[in-house]
Amino acid sequence: MRAALAVEDQLFRAIAVLRVVVLAYAVVGNLVRGVGDFDHPAAGYVLLAVMVGWTGLTTWAYADAVRRGVALLVADLAVALALLVATPVVKSPDFDASVPGFWVMAALLAWAVRFRWVGGLVAGVVLGAVDILLRDAPDGTDVGNLFLLLLGGPVVGYMCGSLQQMATERDLAERAAAAAAERARLARVVHDGVLQVLALVQRRGGELGGQGADLARLAGEQESALRSLIRAQDSVRTDGAEGAVDVAAALGRLGLRPGVDVAVPGGAVELPADVASELLAVVTACLDNVERHVGEGAPAWVLLESFGDRVEVSVRDEGPGIPEGRLAAAESEGRLGVSQSIRGRIEDLGGEARLTSASYGTEWELVVPR
Repeated sequence: MRAALAVEDQLFRAIAVLRVVVLAYAVVGNLVRGVGDFDHPAAGYVLLAVMVGWTGLTTWAYADAVRRGVALLVADLAVALALLVATPVVKSPDFDASVPGFWVMAALLAWAVRFRWVGGLVAGVVLGAVDILLRDAPDGTDVGNLFLLLLGGPVVGYMCGSLQQMATERDLAERAAAAAAERARLARVVHDGVLQVLALVQRRGGELGGQGADLARLAGEQESALRSLIRAQDSVRTDGAEGAVDVAAALGRLGLRPGVDVAVPGGAVELPADVASELLAVVTACLDNVERHVGEGAPAWVLLESFGDRVEVSVRDEGPGIPEGRLAAAESEGRLGVSQSIRGRIEDLGGEARLTSASYGTEWELVVPR
């Protein structure tokens, strides 16, 4: 998921550079041909100014994945089509080169990157058809340009999908390898330390008898449970393939806690099981902090919002807030509840955890990509 988004980000940065290059080519080409190529020169220069302004706007807009929605893609294609349609009006009906020229390929590539080969094909058909229909007598060059549009869009879209799939598979493989290495390291630490101590307590407690025997029994039970836990880690899935979980329903059950009010969308909000489990653990940790620091049964509010590319959860209370420097001091003392149980979990999911705290209360904003 994060790897695929990173590939898409890089491709849109490349399109931004390409858009500037073809803009410069179109502007210089139209200015070199000069006034004689325009029936309405003033209108032609207005179209060039629109191209310059739209290039700057789209370069900014496509830079953020949150803004790369359907509305922006449709507007980008619509502007390219409008410039094509305006060409025979600004020039003559028997025009040779359109005003935007190769500049329209930026919109085509944006559709290909965002919607894969289907988007590339749709944008290629629309742009190519409009360009051909506007011409009184299309020649071989015009037909060749149409062919390139119909071929280039799907090919770029297919390559983008393949790159994202490979990046995702590489990311999953790295996560699996890292998880396996960490499990092995923890198993060694536990075996060399905790299990040895529990075994010693079990043996010496049995020799002492009385309360020592009870301690020995408890140590034996914990040793057995810990060994089972270590063995169970070998079967933990790290590829995110456990299926989807309705996180709205899972968070809704937290409303059974005293003082907790949960608001979720009416429909299901599905996330991969591992992501949903971590998000639920973070929200639970936030509510545990409310109970611990504000008071048992203290009012708290949980709000879940679902967007196309992310899920946002806010957890708010009306406590006295967190004193300045308190979290830094706790982390320096080795108490890592906030840095690990909350921020660490969210950052591992590729998201962001924002904390706002003052005398009127504390609020966590948790953002997780889909």
